Amino acid sequence: MAVELLSLDAGGVLIFPNFERISDTFARHGIHVSPDALRAADPHGRFAVDTADRVANTSDADRGSMYFRIMFERAGVPPDAPIQGALDELWAYHTEHNLWEYVPPGARAAVERLAASGLPLAIGSNANGIIHRVFERTGLSRYFSVICDSHVEGVEKPDRRFFEILVARADGRPETTLHVGDLYHVDVAGARAAGLQAMLFDPHDLYEAYDVERVKTLDELAAVVTRLNHEGHEDIEGHEERTP
Repeated sequence: MAVELLSLDAGGVLIFPNFERISDTFARHGIHVSPDALRAADPHGRFAVDTADRVANTSDADRGSMYFRIMFERAGVPPDAPIQGALDELWAYHTEHNLWEYVPPGARAAVERLAASGLPLAIGSNANGIIHRVFERTGLSRYFSVICDSHVEGVEKPDRRFFEILVARADGRPETTLHVGDLYHVDVAGARAAGLQAMLFDPHDLYEAYDVERVKTLDELAAVVTRLNHEGHEDIEGHEERTP
């Protein structure tokens, strides 16, 4: 079916933690971990918390804490390292500015390409109430007609109500809305429960065994959306030709 509205998750798709800031903050507290080590550990931390049981029985904030613990350990931070001071400093920054503020190279150009196609774009993110600040700071907000932040909406993915709010606010239809996120049990399961199409952003091939179409880059996503719309229009035209 053609795509008339494209919804993107924010964290893990368009924006990522500022690993340089995390590394510098840890260093001020006597703990040394490189930005590259954190960046390499990041997808594995997210994948580890993305299980059906964890998503069903924890909040996004709970999973965020688990993600950080797993990422730090995988990046080489000793389990007994005195990290609480660094965490307090990072939390204060996150509360005011949002730590997910890094836009990877090429992401902006891919979003511009998607927007230039005329396809309405929306953001559907489990966040802390200030995700709009990041999008304003990075200049990305102008590409999106709707930005839904779970803290603001009072409901978070995978609850179908979150997706229903997003679709209604964007004046879309569930069946022609495609949501793309980085967590299967949060983004894909939630979107499907609300009747949306769903796709997984999986640059590291961690979800090969899952029953969902995956893309590795935003450029690949743009190509897939173009293909889906082409096939959708062909289906419509073929139906019209067969109708007496």
